[in-house]
Amino acid sequence: MVLDLLAIAAEARLPFALEIFERTASTPRVQQVVQLSLAPAFLLSGIGAVMNVIMSRMIWIAKRIETIEDKMEEHRTPRQVREFGWLMQRRKLMQGAIMFSTAAAVMISAVIMLLFVSAYITSQIGTLIAGLWVMTMALLVTGLGFFLFETRLAAIGAQPPKG
Repeated sequence: MVLDLLAIAAEARLPFALEIFERTASTPRVQQVVQLSLAPAFLLSGIGAVMNVIMSRMIWIAKRIETIEDKMEEHRTPRQVREFGWLMQRRKLMQGAIMFSTAAAVMISAVIMLLFVSAYITSQIGTLIAGLWVMTMALLVTGLGFFLFETRLAAIGAQPPKG
């Protein structure tokens, strides 16, 4: 079947299709690309694990906010009012952590895709791939920074007003 397709492509004078097929037919080349994409794939796995922790904390915060919101404003204790503001700050930080971590996951996925594409095109896109890798690291560090600030805020707790 593949040979038939090649014969049809040759007859129809589709040099580009034939060239792509020839480039992707090399098993060692595919193996090399897979090996190169392992580090970014492991990073993607690590980002997923961090996001799992972030999401479980975010779910807890959201449930606690809903619990406090369900109470009528007149029936909220001063402690619950303080806790509500504290939880809203934590939620904002967690939303930032989720947003930047997700962006990092998207970037590293683009790096993996471009690594495969770069093996089969003649254009040199190494600079683009390196730039996306650096951007991935910046996004990941920013997301982890938001997570760090949220955990610090969680450790401090809802503080009573001073004075």
